[in-house]
Amino acid sequence: MEKIGIIVCGSKGRMGGAIMSVIPDYDNLLFIGGVDSGYMQDEASEIESKKAHAGKFLTLKEALHLSAGIKNKVIIDFTSKSASLIHVEEAALYNVPIVIGSTGFSEGELKTVQGYGKHIPVVLSGNMSLGINVLLSVIYDASKYLGANYDCEIIEMHHKNKKDAPSGTAKMLAGAVAKQRRIDLAEKAVYGRCGDVGEREKDEIGIFSVRAGDIIGEHKVIFAGNEEVLEISHKAISRNNFARGAIKAAVWLRGKNKGFYDMRDVLGLNKYE
Repeated sequence: MEKIGIIVCGSKGRMGGAIMSVIPDYDNLLFIGGVDSGYMQDEASEIESKKAHAGKFLTLKEALHLSAGIKNKVIIDFTSKSASLIHVEEAALYNVPIVIGSTGFSEGELKTVQGYGKHIPVVLSGNMSLGINVLLSVIYDASKYLGANYDCEIIEMHHKNKKDAPSGTAKMLAGAVAKQRRIDLAEKAVYGRCGDVGEREKDEIGIFSVRAGDIIGEHKVIFAGNEEVLEISHKAISRNNFARGAIKAAVWLRGKNKGFYDMRDVLGLNKYE
């Protein structure tokens, strides 16, 4: 079977480096190269030491043009929302599937990305982890069976260099609760509290962000009733967890028709009721 060529956008970043480091573990993948505004030589040397082709490109267009001979390829993009919006447009221009792990998109920007799914296969997820995507179903069911009398609060923790808050994962978790309770998250979400804020309103969902050190990613969902508290949490031990999820998504896209997908599609998880 022909190997799947992988172009990594954001090759200098934490996630880009993690993705490049695990690609050689897969016999069905070919690392085409990394795209960035520059390229770290030590990363290239590490990949070369694992007998993978370490190309280096300044732009995605350059990478796509020079790899035109590789028909079966996928872009994995962990950059920023602004860069991802450019990259998904270029992916559509060259008719190449793309997996996007960037976060922080506004509603309008999200609709723009979804629109490109009419032209090419696009996977977009705020978290590529198997555990987190299973957790979404757990949170949905917990909200359903506990009922609206259990207040929901979410705490997320990430490294000090993360630029957006709250995390895309926290938004996904809050979204699962909001969908189950049939409430508008935009109206009921509270991002931190300070001062005389008054009593907690009905259906309020609190979301709190911590940025410190080199925390990879931790999320805790709290359901608090009058007589008991249920806490459900997930902790990322290694970024390789997200990297392998992104690769799983890239492989899943082989032969897929154009469309807009998320990790729940990739993993075959049931949609919320």
